[in-house]
Amino acid sequence: MRKVLITGSTGAIGEACAKQFHNAGYFVYLHYRSKKVKAEELCAELKNSEIITFDIRDKESVKIALENLEIDVLVNNAGITKDALFFFMEDEDWNSVIDTSVNGTYYVTKVIMRNMIKNKSGSVVNVASVSGLVGNIGQTNYSTAKGAMIAFTKALSLEVARYGIRVNAVAPGLIESEMTDKLDLKEMKKSIPLKRVGKPDDVAECVVFLADKASFVTGEVLNISGGMVR
Repeated sequence: MRKVLITGSTGAIGEACAKQFHNAGYFVYLHYRSKKVKAEELCAELKNSEIITFDIRDKESVKIALENLEIDVLVNNAGITKDALFFFMEDEDWNSVIDTSVNGTYYVTKVIMRNMIKNKSGSVVNVASVSGLVGNIGQTNYSTAKGAMIAFTKALSLEVARYGIRVNAVAPGLIESEMTDKLDLKEMKKSIPLKRVGKPDDVAECVVFLADKASFVTGEVLNISGGMVR
């Protein structure tokens, strides 16, 4: 049975990815840091799954949890927002977003990649954002982090292709999740050509496609924004 690790499995997109991979026949490793109850509920729902907990920002925590884990697919999904206009942004808000998306992706991928290289196969899908493609007011930290994940995707894909490993990314736009609960989505839909906000499953379907089906695709960033970003 193929195996996948999804970081940030308790978020809306992470949960959708977990269910989609499970339905595709994967054994799913569900990562969480603080939402234990949510992780346990999801694990109980998915027959072939197991919970893994670690602080993605802590190199040693990541190493201890993952150094012996062999998987076919890694989905770097964990991320947070700490929005503020640049001149009002606190250093802590900058650092926490960068630590989670950029350093966390680095730490996790570094450990997992060793076994993928040994096995000469594997697929990595990084969950970035359209904010990393075009920027967004009030999100210099988030845009920087997601832009870095996109650059990371492109560079790493070139390094590991010779081992049969593919590295791609998705860049979601407005997706229904805990991160968009406070936004005026009705007004924002006007800027989306498809005239609707995306659902977590819209992203998860693309993640599974890149990880499982797109065998001749690497170094790509799939824009999932309903045409909002072109």
